[in-house]
Amino acid sequence: MTIPVRPECTARPRYRFSTRSTARWFVIAALTVCGAGLTVRVLADAAREHPLAAALVVLAFMAVAGCSAPARRRLRIRRAARLTARTLRCAAATAVETAETAEAEATAAAAEAEAAAAAEAAAAQARVYEVRGVDYGLLDAYEFEQAVADLCERDGCQDVQVVGGAGDLGADVLATAPDGRRVVIQCKRYGPTNKVGSQDMQRFGGTCYAVHEAQLAAVVTTSEYTQPAVEYAEQCGILCFDRQALDDWSAGTGPAPWDTAYGVGDPAVVA
Repeated sequence: MTIPVRPECTARPRYRFSTRSTARWFVIAALTVCGAGLTVRVLADAAREHPLAAALVVLAFMAVAGCSAPARRRLRIRRAARLTARTLRCAAATAVETAETAEAEATAAAAEAEAAAAAEAAAAQARVYEVRGVDYGLLDAYEFEQAVADLCERDGCQDVQVVGGAGDLGADVLATAPDGRRVVIQCKRYGPTNKVGSQDMQRFGGTCYAVHEAQLAAVVTTSEYTQPAVEYAEQCGILCFDRQALDDWSAGTGPAPWDTAYGVGDPAVVA
């Protein structure tokens, strides 16, 4: 009788523990964790100031994380390190570029502000030249009021307004002097033979303080004043700028109304 022969069973090889392999994977795992921590730190710093750099670091993190996936276990750590280094270099370059751009913008803004200040100074100087040498006798009433307002603005007044016209109650120019006082000016564009009389002065004196709340009141004319008008102005504390005082103020050789040391009892006409 024939006895069947059993096929010999081939023993399956058992997994053999390897210290070298285990150590190698521990090193890979440690480097991966360190790289991930560094990447997260760089990402946190970059995300606050440089969004583009943060995006690049995120890509690097994804690349390093992909290296730890089972499908890429054989990828060498040097490749991940090179990728991380490349990403960090890109992030650094982006940070430098952003800083240079910010510096350029700041420089441009400073230059623009300096140019604006220079233009404003040039405009102010142009106004100075414009009001010098003006023949106020050739101006009409409104132009004369505007010329006096320009003088006030030129010499440092703020909130200068031309308010002359019907119902102005004696005030033609309102302004705030450089020392903070409220200035009320009445402009009298008269010919050389037509002097400012006491009635003109009385009408202005009745409104400049009570209605317009002036802290400094002045009458500026292209002519002169009668003696009764000067006496009334002395009593009320109103400054009187005649044609000569106006020309001196315009040329810069004489004081502005708020620079005149004047009080009740002093001469009303500015010399």
